[in-house]
Amino acid sequence: MMEKKEERAVFVGIIRQEDSESKIMEYLDELEFLAETAGARGDRKFIQKLDKPEKATYIRSGKLQEIAEYCEQNSIEYVIFDDELSGMQQRNIEKVIKTSAVIDRTSLILEIFSQRAQTAYAKMQVELARYNYMLPRLAGMWTHLERQRGGIGMRGGMGESQIEIDRRIVRERIARLKEQLKKVDRQMSTQRGNRGQLVRLSLVGYTNVGKSTLMNLLSKSDVFAENKLFATLDTTVRKVVIGNVPFLLSDTVGFIRKLPTQLIEAFKSTLDEVREADILLHVVDISHSDYKEQMEVVDKTLRDISAADKPVYVIFNKTDAYRYEEYDEFSLTPKSEKNLTLQEVKDYWINGRKIPCIFISALKKEGIEKLRDDIYKMVAEIHAGRYPFNNFLW
Repeated sequence: MMEKKEERAVFVGIIRQEDSESKIMEYLDELEFLAETAGARGDRKFIQKLDKPEKATYIRSGKLQEIAEYCEQNSIEYVIFDDELSGMQQRNIEKVIKTSAVIDRTSLILEIFSQRAQTAYAKMQVELARYNYMLPRLAGMWTHLERQRGGIGMRGGMGESQIEIDRRIVRERIARLKEQLKKVDRQMSTQRGNRGQLVRLSLVGYTNVGKSTLMNLLSKSDVFAENKLFATLDTTVRKVVIGNVPFLLSDTVGFIRKLPTQLIEAFKSTLDEVREADILLHVVDISHSDYKEQMEVVDKTLRDISAADKPVYVIFNKTDAYRYEEYDEFSLTPKSEKNLTLQEVKDYWINGRKIPCIFISALKKEGIEKLRDDIYKMVAEIHAGRYPFNNFLW
């Protein structure tokens, strides 16, 4: 049996004035992880210093030609850009890079969501996001929308005729999907209403920080967890009892830097579990070098979906994987984040920032009992306020 050839990708980003090269390389590392999640292996990264993307081609012509030659010489299947490309930019880039499919970050994330969608509801949400992305780019799509241009595993010839007919088809499909989703949303809203006034907690966080693993530990259920981006798309809700206190715990899609607006719009009903939660459990991968930036991305996304006013309890996960570099006391450079011990990080958040938080390892099951005790106290307090005459808690 012939083995399937592994497809390779190169990654392209720009260094703006306020950025450092190391930061952009970390962003491209994340883009590579996205590509691996979609099924393509990373080969090389290209960066260029620019104040802003070139209007016509995103990067300058010299760098674009360099990438085109490298791709042709090394039989590269995909060129993936770390920003969303306009339809004009994509078409102009493809005139130069003729041997590889050109993809932007948004279409790559949409491809992953499409691969990961399991339920009919999630598939409809992803399809809606895809069509909203496609609509302004129809000049670069197959005629009659047989395929999207440049998606991983979806390459082929292109047609540019009957654009107006195709636009009408897309608009009609968008309208039909929105109507279908409204029906499901009404059903889900009724289901949420039927749960009564149980206290609700929702796990939120950057993608791949261990939310589903934590969900399994707290609810003793078997929610799919995997070391890949966006392992969870559909919201999972479980009834959990700690001590004698019942509550609902939900786990939903992880957030990510530059999460496409089309996906936020399509998944807004799924994120109702977050908006309607009494407490948000913000899970953070403390072992990640950019964990603070990931926290900021989550905070911004919560603001975008009107959930920033919720009480937040931060769960710093993956303490078992935390690493730091020994600080040389004779060094002329000041101590940086990478030189902080785990205890110093704990002191910063607990004593310095004074935020409600805990440090755990879901993988090693360290700190879980303390976490359960903290959740018990938070839920019991809300429960007592909601049911003042129900003294079974005490």
